[in-house]
Order: sequence, then structure tokens, then C-alpha cells
Amino acid sequence: MAKTKLEYIWLDGYKPTQNMRSKTKVVNDFSGNLEDCPMWSFDGSSTKQATGDNSDCLLKPVAIYPDPERRDAFLVMTEVLNADGTPHVSNGRAGIDDDDNDFWFGFEQEYFIMDKETLLPLGFPIGGYPAPQGMYYCSVGGRNTHGRDLVEEHADLCIDAGLNFEGINQEVASGQWEYQLFAKGAKIAGDEIWISRYLLDRLTEKYGYYIEYHPKPLGDTDWNGSGMHANFSNTTLRTCGSKETYEKICEAFRPKVKEHIEIYGEFNDQRLTGKHETASINDFSFGVSDRGASIRIPIITVEQGWKGWLEDRRPASNADPYKVAGRIIETVKSAKIS
Repeated sequence: MAKTKLEYIWLDGYKPTQNMRSKTKVVNDFSGNLEDCPMWSFDGSSTKQATGDNSDCLLKPVAIYPDPERRDAFLVMTEVLNADGTPHVSNGRAGIDDDDNDFWFGFEQEYFIMDKETLLPLGFPIGGYPAPQGMYYCSVGGRNTHGRDLVEEHADLCIDAGLNFEGINQEVASGQWEYQLFAKGAKIAGDEIWISRYLLDRLTEKYGYYIEYHPKPLGDTDWNGSGMHANFSNTTLRTCGSKETYEKICEAFRPKVKEHIEIYGEFNDQRLTGKHETASINDFSFGVSDRGASIRIPIITVEQGWKGWLEDRRPASNADPYKVAGRIIETVKSAKIS
């Protein structure tokens, strides 16, 4: 009788930033298929998702991936349900209005690698700062590049898990990195970001590091913060060939700034200052090839005859991709396009 380990992963009820939780279920003669992953439960009173006198919450499997680090194992992304089977209030995935997978998302996940001993980003000396920004972005060599071993191993794990992993690069600050994931379907895109974060966080356990998703971990200094830029398209954006249509979709975001910022990540006001390649949190703007705008229209989209995608640069590195995608879809669908 073959034994298989299923790692059930879910998001807890902490506000405003949810955390990943996971536990292992060992099953017999598992097929490897999502439909054969059983429903499971957990103690919601320990994750701010239930009270002690009515503590059971359900875990509904929604995506499955091979676990590249464990023998005979799979990673199972789940949604949290109430005991009656309805979506829990913390379940952002259940509310995404994209059942036909018409919306495609490419998320750019930035983060800092932190040393557990110094509690500082890699490359930062105790009691001071490394050389200023300038030479770290896409750098090579031990003087300016820190953490490559972990980053490369994480990339391999994501690829081996079957994620649509598209690339890595060191970012502008010392110890800051980015990876990119693309998916056709908002729910799938969210699943893959969470699984990739899970693999990254678990990997740090053997390096003596931890990952900092705070969008401005170095505070009010002349160092870049971290975002999770959301590149998105639907059939209209991919095929319209119309500058006017693109502008109408961008304008649909203008009256919805508050609704977007509310779910674009905790402490994002510290990052969206109008400096360091960001627009001010108090403004809304869009422009072609403008990395200081709220929404950037990629130059490739224009060169392809206004057929392509848009990039919302406001989501923070700690944002929930389910909520980000769901909010973007709602706003795009509200655009008045003839």
C-alpha cells in the first residue's frame, strides 16, 4: 500500500495581512488528481477564523502541485469554508468573478531576503548601510549580489512543481529580489503565487534566512520598497486595437482608488510616496512606459497596435493576489466600453 503526503495550505484569518498555514495528511494509494484530495478540517480558533466553542473550519482543495522537496508528496492549495460549506469571510479566492478564465495575470513578486541573526537584508552590515542603490539591480558578483543560491534553488523548485515560473532578477536594493509568474485565469494566478511563496518561505528554514514581504522594510530611507506589480489582460485588452478603449479602461480605475488601495497590502502608504518608481497613494495616473504612474501601459502594447495588457504598479509585496485580481476584474468590467 503506497503512502502519499498531501500538504494542505490555506490562508488564516489575521487582518489586514493573512498568513499561510499548512499541515500534512498521509493517504493511501493516492492517484495524484485534485478530485481525489479529500476535504479536511482544522482548528479555526487557533488561526482567528473561529471561536473555541465552534472551532471547526473546512479545507476545500482547489489546486494540486508535485512537492519537489518531499518524497511521495504533493502541495494542495485550499479554500477555507465554514462548517456549513459556505466560503469563510477570509476566503478571497471564492469571490473572484472569472469562471471562464478570460483574465490573464502576470504577477511580479518582490521581496527582501533577511538574515535571522542580524534581522537585516542580506548585504547590510550591522549598524550601518551598504553602498547606495545603483549597482544591485540585475547585478553579478559577490560584491553586489546576495542570496543567489536561495533564489536559484527557489526557481528550480517552482519549475519542478509545475508553476508557470517566468524569471528572476535581483532588484534595486541590496538583498532584494523579484520573480515573475504568469497564468491564464485569476484563480490559477493566485494559487501559483501562494504556492511559490510557500516554497520560498519553507526553503529559508535551511538557510538561516527569512523573507520580508513588508512593502517598505527599510522605512523612510532612500531605498526602494517592494511591490507585487499586477500585469493583466482580458479578451478586450488583448484584441481591441484601440487607444480609446485602453484609456476608458484606465479611467475606470480613477474613481475606485480607495477600493483598490484597501486591499493592495498593509503599510503600502509607506511605499507609494511618489518616489522610487511609484505614484503617490493619494493620486491616480496612467501613461505609456511610465513606471511612476499608477497604471503603466507597456510600450509593447502600443507597438502591437494597442493589443496587449496593462500593469497596475500599486499592489504591495504583501498583498493577497486573490483579492488584487478580484478587484482588478471588477473594475475592468465596470468600464463603459461600446
